[in-house]
Amino acid sequence: MQPPLWTFRCFPLVSMTFLPALQVLVPSESKTLHLYEARYLALLDESLFRKNKLFVHFVLDPVAVSDSSREISFAARHACLVFIENVERLQVGALVTIRGIGRVKIIELLQVDPYLRGRILSVRDNIVQDECSLSSKVMDVKNVLHNLNSLEIKLKAPKEVLLQTQILNSLNWAVKGIYVDIDQNFVPSLAERVSFAAFQPISGSTKSELQSLQLKKLKAMDMKNTLERLNKSLKLIKENISTVAAKLAIQSIEI
Repeated sequence: MQPPLWTFRCFPLVSMTFLPALQVLVPSESKTLHLYEARYLALLDESLFRKNKLFVHFVLDPVAVSDSSREISFAARHACLVFIENVERLQVGALVTIRGIGRVKIIELLQVDPYLRGRILSVRDNIVQDECSLSSKVMDVKNVLHNLNSLEIKLKAPKEVLLQTQILNSLNWAVKGIYVDIDQNFVPSLAERVSFAAFQPISGSTKSELQSLQLKKLKAMDMKNTLERLNKSLKLIKENISTVAAKLAIQSIEI
């Protein structure tokens, strides 16, 4: 049986060894893209034509350099099957909100013009865990994420900047597990979905904090152990709670 055929795209950003991949998307994460190039708009139309509204977001990594030609070879990594949640047509292009579903591996490239198209396989955590340990850890992650959100919404922000609620939105989406017209082989388990929900920026993140987060996201995408990723999530959330608490203390002094 052949793997399913999906449309997928490559962003015009390349991840280098000394720089984090700035556009990696993890399962459960939501992101809004401004698409305006003809090839991306064609991909959008094709994805919307399909009832499931799916495509694949991935990052290209350099894997080899030839001393003679100085040419770089690239590999598609950190691929994520995404669902189109909303589309707002603009005079130039469209604003498209996507949501990460689960990790995938691109196994065959079939088309490059006007956009990339190929076959994919699902990538899931493969280390068997004790269900009781996973359930307990999932509950811990959910509780501390709610604590983080409660602190985060207290932070003041400029009128033009929306308060960050992406983490809670991702958690709620991961817990609901509603995936219409999607092959269930591509839908991660509840524990795996929740394990990714924390890997998003918090309000007022600095450039260095965002860069650090991207590195954590890359490592989370490479992990195959759900419990290990849940533990990493807990550590990250607790660090973010301390950061937000410090910002709130500074905010109260300024007031």
